[in-house]
Amino acid sequence: MRAIWKGALSFGLVNIPIQMYTASHDKEISFVMLHKKDHSQIRYARICKAEGKEVPWNEIVKGYEYEKGDYVVLDDKDFEKANLKKTKTIEIVNFVDENEVDTIYYSKPYFLEPDKNAFSAYSLLREALKKSKKVGLAKYILRNREHLAVIKVYENMLILNELRYQNELVKVEDLKIPAVGKSTGKEIDIAIQLIDHLTVPFEPQDFKDTYMEEIKQIIKQKAKGRPVHPKTEEPKSTKVHDIMSLLQASLESKKNPPKKTPRKTHKKAM
Repeated sequence: MRAIWKGALSFGLVNIPIQMYTASHDKEISFVMLHKKDHSQIRYARICKAEGKEVPWNEIVKGYEYEKGDYVVLDDKDFEKANLKKTKTIEIVNFVDENEVDTIYYSKPYFLEPDKNAFSAYSLLREALKKSKKVGLAKYILRNREHLAVIKVYENMLILNELRYQNELVKVEDLKIPAVGKSTGKEIDIAIQLIDHLTVPFEPQDFKDTYMEEIKQIIKQKAKGRPVHPKTEEPKSTKVHDIMSLLQASLESKKNPPKKTPRKTHKKAM
């Protein structure tokens, strides 16, 4: 596994040299863009507006337009020079209760690994967070941008959960949301009973992307020239007068799950 960032995790005057690793990756089917008429691949080119020619990556730099038509070019060293301490430090600025950070702010997790000479300090912070039941609220620089994050214990390690800023959340004033108190007490009681029957311990290993498998099956069918038909129907909106009866029926189906058909056993011939 390759580290994407190296520096120090700090709280107070304590600095813990660490390396940061991506803790998740997207699993998806890879598609390419094709020309519809002959299925030839589409290539994306970086074209210089002045010359009308393609430009290789090694000739491309980052520029900021400070006046119309005038640019200042910045390289990686310039970004580091803006604040050397910030670019090399994940600084825990406060500690908070984890339940105070709403899940809507969580963006992406990263693993934090200590250097060999930092095991003691790393263990100290890990055990202190466990016992205090707190998480660290931290700031750091990654990819030329300052981020907010939560430092918490996951299994036997410290992880960094990148957070979204408040101003990155979309405002919802335009959404039409029903007023509180629209449902009746009886409906709520039945819904809670159904929730209780469907409540289980969270086991992440029990879940996988089944939709991706269904897409792969469609690809196989189309590759063999077979027609593709939808396996299910589009869901229909529940009518207001049906809600109670559907809740009751859902509850009964969970109370009395269908019995499994016993497997037939075949006696061995003597």
